[in-house]
Amino acid sequence: MARVPRTASAGTGRPKPAAAIALTRIELELRPAIAVLTLNRPEVHNAFDQKLISELTAALRRLDRDPSVRAVVLAGAGKGFCAGADLHWMREMAGYSRAQNLADANALARMLATLNRMSKPTIARVHGAAYGGGVGLVACCDIALGTPEATFALSEARLGLIPATISPYVVEAIGARAARRYFLTGERFGADEAYRLGLLHELVPLPELDARINDILGALLITGPAAQAECKDLIRAVASRRIDARLIADTARRIARVRASPEAKEGVDAFLNKRKASWVPRGE
Repeated sequence: MARVPRTASAGTGRPKPAAAIALTRIELELRPAIAVLTLNRPEVHNAFDQKLISELTAALRRLDRDPSVRAVVLAGAGKGFCAGADLHWMREMAGYSRAQNLADANALARMLATLNRMSKPTIARVHGAAYGGGVGLVACCDIALGTPEATFALSEARLGLIPATISPYVVEAIGARAARRYFLTGERFGADEAYRLGLLHELVPLPELDARINDILGALLITGPAAQAECKDLIRAVASRRIDARLIADTARRIARVRASPEAKEGVDAFLNKRKASWVPRGE
């Protein structure tokens, strides 16, 4: 089982393949079955600009296509996770034309959608500050673990802005009622509140955070990869939908199709014969 680094610092892990994309704003560490993506702008609290958005989108797409990668961990270098948009970049955007602003907004929306729609499990490793778009990144991940000291804010309105592109994911994570408070006030809230609202799944002390993430990665790696992708698609299909005949029929069609898949046949056979399924890494 690959160990998740405590600091997720630059320069660790094996070299990236020759065909890998060039990265300057994020760090990509590939390990057996695991990819760790680290936002690597600690001097600005990992705030994102046009370059970081482009790099993160490309890296996520590449990892989603890579069959050797089973799960992705998203982390932040330095003292915090992500402070949202870079204010210097935002100041430049204020002078952009409407078309330029729309292009930038669409790029950010694509990045968030790419993370949210990953077919593979994603884990947010949250420490320090997660503000604005950083909250959006947490909400887009399947699993989010944070330290008790982590802080959060949806502070866009305090700048005369709105949390538009992150809103579908944040509202899904914390609910419309909580969004009505925190979108409007922009007030900061702590990890306990983030946990209460469902933004974080667990609170873990920093010295234990990577070990706990490693435990979850271990659980993910013994689960069928095709089944995980199907589960994610299933959740999107049934969430917030009325339970009616169409939905019931859709779920029946899904399980009937998956039962006949090679992975399902392998999984059932492995269970009945008390052996490990073929997708389980050696040593698990």
